[in-house]
Amino acid sequence: MTTPDSAARPDYDSLIQDIAAYVYDYQISSPKAWRDARVALLDSMACAIESVPVCASFIGPVAEGTIVPNGFPLPGTDYVLDPLKAAFDLGSLIRYLDHNDGFPGAEWGHPSDNIGAILPVADWLSRKGDANITMELVLELAVKAYEIQGCLQMKNPFNEIGLDHVILVKLACAAVLSKLVGLSRAQACDAISQAIADGHPLRLYRQAPNTSPRKGWAAGDACMRAVHLVLMTKSGQPGFPTALTAPRWGFYDTFWSGKPFKLPVPFSTYVMENHLTKLVTAEGHGISAVEAAVELAPKLDGRLDQVKSIHIRTQAAAMTIINKTGPLHNAADRDHCMRYMVAVTLIKKDWPEAKDYENDSEWATSALVEELRSKMTMEEDPVMTKEYHDPRARNCANGLTVTLLSGEKLDEVVVDKPIGHPWRPDTFDGAKRKFTRLTQGVVADPNAVWDRFMEDSSGSMKVSEWVDQFKKVA
Repeated sequence: MTTPDSAARPDYDSLIQDIAAYVYDYQISSPKAWRDARVALLDSMACAIESVPVCASFIGPVAEGTIVPNGFPLPGTDYVLDPLKAAFDLGSLIRYLDHNDGFPGAEWGHPSDNIGAILPVADWLSRKGDANITMELVLELAVKAYEIQGCLQMKNPFNEIGLDHVILVKLACAAVLSKLVGLSRAQACDAISQAIADGHPLRLYRQAPNTSPRKGWAAGDACMRAVHLVLMTKSGQPGFPTALTAPRWGFYDTFWSGKPFKLPVPFSTYVMENHLTKLVTAEGHGISAVEAAVELAPKLDGRLDQVKSIHIRTQAAAMTIINKTGPLHNAADRDHCMRYMVAVTLIKKDWPEAKDYENDSEWATSALVEELRSKMTMEEDPVMTKEYHDPRARNCANGLTVTLLSGEKLDEVVVDKPIGHPWRPDTFDGAKRKFTRLTQGVVADPNAVWDRFMEDSSGSMKVSEWVDQFKKVA
């Protein structure tokens, strides 16, 4: 990695300059941010390994048998990939089962998606012999990618204009990869503007009636695009100084009614320190409802046939994203349906698992699941919505009220901060248990890998040595 110059680009839109300045100049001093970044990276690797079997049809080299010098060994597989395909595959694996972390705002997103681009490129450069590419640098860039994506999510609802939130993955990755591959400050502005000018996917694959598995690999696609755009910039391709503000043709006039993005807080380490760790395979806005259902299940044991209605009090985001009635066509549809998640949990009397959403799951064709779904209603509670957006509360609440045929109404069960919430004291230990469970059989000693990486000294590890721990055990 070369030393970037510090030349400013005053001709560039101010937000592009601000992002580049944050990536190149900001010094991370928060011990919590460093620790949480370690957890996020390990959690992402666990999610990737968990997803390998269900993504087998599309991961691996495009041309079978391709040999890649200094290629990235895809975790849990025998594949060694070039940086572009590696970014697509790792980004897709991390995200596919909806088990990776989340961050709320006007736009919901998953900041660990960015690791899909950062780690393969860092590994590739490390294997090429660049001694400056250490795990400390990977952690730094993860913190900064989280921050860029998350800060732009807080007040900017891309879903309202039909664009998918992975636009922010592409933007954040382009920014931090610029530093990673040794671009100058001026070139970083070029690369960021390339990401802004790039075509952006529609959100329709996350919404009924078109919900599809693409929502699982959309982040991988964004990672791959970011790597490609940064490498094109490194080859000498110029950027677009007014990619955001150009009259008529810029992003703001094309998509945003001519208004600038809102940034409620300055870039720091807020997002890394306040994201949700997904300890449950459930869409993030429904996890607190699932937790409430786990609490309710013993009270309904043997009485599910006596349920008259189940009312779910929730936030506006859940009403937009996971409020579904009618047929569910695939796993992607089911894992984004509040009613399905709650019904399965009540019947199982346990947390849902990734396999519970698949077409061959017993629940996918369960008459009881469908009966319970039909008895559920959802309603936005304005207070829950307000506390969802309030950084002082950081709630992602749901409340469940069950009424029986006899007329008896069970006490409402409300969960404000779901399992995996950054403010819950059980989140760190839960993340370690998740990592150990999901990597068993692939990583030789998951507990040792976790404990060793939690030490500050692990930052000096070469990226290639760290990645090699996740090769499939022979």
